[in-house]
Amino acid sequence: MKDMERIRGELDYERVIMGIDPGTNVMGYGVLGINGKTPQVIVMGVIQLNKMESHYLRLSRIFERVTGLVEQYLPDELAIEAPFFGKNVQSMLKLGRAQGVAMAAALSRDIPIAEYAPLSIKQSVTGSGSASKEQVANMLRHILKIPQDKMPHLLDATDALAAALTHFYETGKPKIEKGAKSWEQFLRQNPDRVAPRRGGPGSKN
Repeated sequence: MKDMERIRGELDYERVIMGIDPGTNVMGYGVLGINGKTPQVIVMGVIQLNKMESHYLRLSRIFERVTGLVEQYLPDELAIEAPFFGKNVQSMLKLGRAQGVAMAAALSRDIPIAEYAPLSIKQSVTGSGSASKEQVANMLRHILKIPQDKMPHLLDATDALAAALTHFYETGKPKIEKGAKSWEQFLRQNPDRVAPRRGGPGSKN
C-alpha cells in the first residue's frame, strides 16, 4: 500500500478520475488528473480480452485489471459508459456483465461510480450526440493537448477518457436549487428569510 500511496503522491493531483468503456473483447480505460479547473491525461489504454475463449475468464480478467488500475492510480471517482440498447440480446447481456464486473472492482475499493449514456458523453465532449468515435478522439486530443504520436490506435481508450472528461464537466457545474412551488413550501424551505409579523390586531406598534 505504501508503494501505491507513493505513486499517487508523485502524481500530485487534487483529484483523479478514472473512465471505463466496458467491452467483452476490448475494454478501454483512461485516467485524468485534475488541478483546479485543468484536466490532464495520466494514462489511457485498453484491456485485451479477445484471446480468451471463456466469457467467464474474460470477466475475471476485467475484475483483476480494473482492481489493479484502481490500486495503482487511486482514483477518487469512476465514470463508466452505460451499455447502449441493441437488438442482440446475448451481446447486451455479456456487455452488461462486463460493465457490472468493472463497477464491482471499483466498489470493492470504495470508489464512487457515475454512469453516462454514450449520447451524453458525445454531447459533452464534442457538442453533438451523433459524433463518431473518431470525432470524439480528435476533440479529446485538442481539449487535453495530447500529442498525435501519443494517441492510441484503439478508440476504446479514447471513449473511456471521454467518460472521465464528461464526469469532470458534469461535476463542475454549479448546483441550482429548485424554486418553491408554493408560498407554503417557500416558508418551510426558508424559515430564516421570513420577517416576524408586526402591527397586527392588538399590537401597539
